[in-house]
Amino acid sequence: MTNNDPIYFDEPHRQFRDNLRRFVEQEIVPKALPWEDAGMVPREVLRTMGELGYLGIRYPEQYGGSALDTVYSAILAEELGRSTFGGFAVTVLVHTDMASPHLANYGNPEQLARHLPGVTRGEKICAVAVTEPDAGSDVAGIRTRAVRDGDHWVLNGSKIFITNGVHADLYFVGAKTDTTAKGSRGISIFIVEKGTPGFRVGRKLNKSGWLSSDTAELVFENCRIPAANLLGQENKGFYQIMRNFQNERIVLGAQAVGEAARGIELTLDYVRQRKAFGATLWDKQAIRQRLAMRAAQVAAARQLVYHAAWLDAQGRECIKEVSMVKSLCGELVNEVLYDCQQFHGGFGYMREAAIERMVRDARVQAIGGGATEVMLEEVAKRL
Repeated sequence: MTNNDPIYFDEPHRQFRDNLRRFVEQEIVPKALPWEDAGMVPREVLRTMGELGYLGIRYPEQYGGSALDTVYSAILAEELGRSTFGGFAVTVLVHTDMASPHLANYGNPEQLARHLPGVTRGEKICAVAVTEPDAGSDVAGIRTRAVRDGDHWVLNGSKIFITNGVHADLYFVGAKTDTTAKGSRGISIFIVEKGTPGFRVGRKLNKSGWLSSDTAELVFENCRIPAANLLGQENKGFYQIMRNFQNERIVLGAQAVGEAARGIELTLDYVRQRKAFGATLWDKQAIRQRLAMRAAQVAAARQLVYHAAWLDAQGRECIKEVSMVKSLCGELVNEVLYDCQQFHGGFGYMREAAIERMVRDARVQAIGGGATEVMLEEVAKRL
């Protein structure tokens, strides 16, 4: 075990990490820059990841999965974060750990047999559609409605900021099914397939960062879906969403840790070579001590991420720890990469520098998946 390995790691964890890191370094990093301009990750990349078993690590073997646990999801997220392409990382993680778990956790046998094998193979890409213009972290405020009409449900409403929204094949859509219920009650989740009449991509959104992930506004206008597409129990969708938020926030924290750790590595390489005033930047005490402190903070955050992942894998209550992970890591990655860009000087402001892209990509880590302020309230409730 290396000094940086969490105590929860054993040899299979290390083998999984090492294989995944080689894949990212060989198949992603040299090829991903054009994906930023294209605004999407090529489908063949996701199919390759499916063939290698990276898209179904938590799912039953009968559906093409590996039946592993949350710790492996955190490893996946951390290594994808290390790619320096946040858009690629989140494209995969939305599919594996934010959208498809709704199907895996709540799908009936028919739904699982129909969709999950394609999900694990990377043939059916997933998106989760909950966020609306007036309902982000406040899931209870969603306004999209679903009304039962015989053997169908009719959806009307819109969703915003939906990752994989343009190119997904399966959408897990939250809608109000009981308008008389207050607050979080009366929400249900539905499977909506691409091409369903009445469902369309309103527009592709232009973001500051995560450029290689496609993000969209979705519109539902009298969208009729079979009653069999109800996912889980009617009017219990809020609790399904809240359950999966735990998983989502762990992987976002792990992704942030991977980004911060890689940012420090790139910066160490740079400051040890860059000379100013007769010496390298590494010879400047202020710079090397700042990087040393940032390395200590990232190491501590990493241990918290894997502790939360282990708690979740053991089925233990860990809302406080997961909320700590999301709030701490989302802020820390921004602080770390700010310093990394600063120590790169003018080069760090150029689009050709990985650090410049990483800074833009990191900003949303304190917003998406539960804003820092919301997460801190969850922690405060449990102090």
